[in-house]
Amino acid sequence: MTSGPILRLDDVSVRYEGTLAVDGVQLEVERGDVLAVLGPSGCGKSTLLRAIAGLEPISAGRITFDGEDLAGRPTHRRGFALMFQDGQLFGHLSVARNVGYALRLRRLGRAAVNARVSELLELVGLSGFEDRMPATLSGGERQRVALARALAVDPRLLLLDEPLSALDASLRQSLAADLRDILHTAGTTALMVTHDHDEAFAVAGRIAVMFDGSVVQQGPIAQVWASPEAPRTASFLGYARVLTGASARLVAEAAGLRAGGQLALRRSALRVAETGVLEGVVEQVTSTPEQLRLVVDVPGAGRLDAVARLDERLVVGESVHLSVDATRVAQMSV
Repeated sequence: MTSGPILRLDDVSVRYEGTLAVDGVQLEVERGDVLAVLGPSGCGKSTLLRAIAGLEPISAGRITFDGEDLAGRPTHRRGFALMFQDGQLFGHLSVARNVGYALRLRRLGRAAVNARVSELLELVGLSGFEDRMPATLSGGERQRVALARALAVDPRLLLLDEPLSALDASLRQSLAADLRDILHTAGTTALMVTHDHDEAFAVAGRIAVMFDGSVVQQGPIAQVWASPEAPRTASFLGYARVLTGASARLVAEAAGLRAGGQLALRRSALRVAETGVLEGVVEQVTSTPEQLRLVVDVPGAGRLDAVARLDERLVVGESVHLSVDATRVAQMSV
C-alpha cells in the first residue's frame, strides 16, 4: 500500500473512433475520498470513467491504482465496481438476489450472502425490501438497490456514471445527500461523473471541471466554487454573470474583496450600461446576508438611493444600496 493518492492519472488521453475524446488529463483521488468530474454532455467525462474501468484503451499517459500501473489489466481484475444512471438491475431477480449476485458468483455460503445483503440494504435504507421485484420499486429505490449491489464486494474503487440523472429533480436532490452519507459510512473511494453541479456539490468532496476533453480546474469544492479560473467555468458552476473592469471593481469593493481581475456573480439581475457604469440589482441569496452599500450612477437618472432585494428596486434618494452576498461573489484571474 502506498501513501498519497490511491488513484492517479498522468497525462491520460483517449482516442475514440479517431477523435481525441480525452486530452492529457491529470487527476488524483485520495483513499476514501469522492471526486466528481463535472462537465457538459460530450466533454469526455464518461469516456474518462470508462478508461479508468478498463473499458476503453488509453492512447497516451498512465493510470495507476495504489501504485500499480493498470496498463493491460482487464476490467474484471481491477477490483472496481460501476454504477450507471439506469441501475441495470436484473428484472427477473428479487432485490436480495440482485444485491447478492456477485457474492454468489464468488461461491460464498448462503448464510454469509444473506448477512451481507441485509447489511447493505440497511445501509441504503431498504431493509425489508429483500423479496421485492425491481418493477415494483420507484426510481430512487432502484438506484439504492444498484448502489447496494455495487458495494457488495467491497470494491477498491466505485465508478459512478451520472448515477442520479434519470431521477426527477426533488428525488435527485434527496438521494444525492443520502449517497454522500452512504459512501462516507462505507469508507468507499469513488469517482463520479455528472453534468449537474448541484449533484457534484452534494456528493463529492473534490471536483474536476472538464471541457472539450480536458480538465480545466480541480480541487476542493469550496476552493473551486470560490475562485473559478475562467468565465466558462464560473457559468457552468452556476454563476449567472461575470464582471470585468470597473464593474468588477465596484462590486469587489462592496463585497469587501480586493479589487482587480474578474468577478463571477452567483445570482444577478445586474447589467452594465453602454457607458460602463453598473445598474440594476445583485440578488440576495442567503437568509441572513450582510447589507453592503454600493453607490451607482444610473444613466438618465443620476445618483440613486435604493435598497435592492431580488428583482425589486426602491428608489429613495441620492445613491444605490445593493444587497451583495460576499460568499457568492467569486474572484477570478484575468
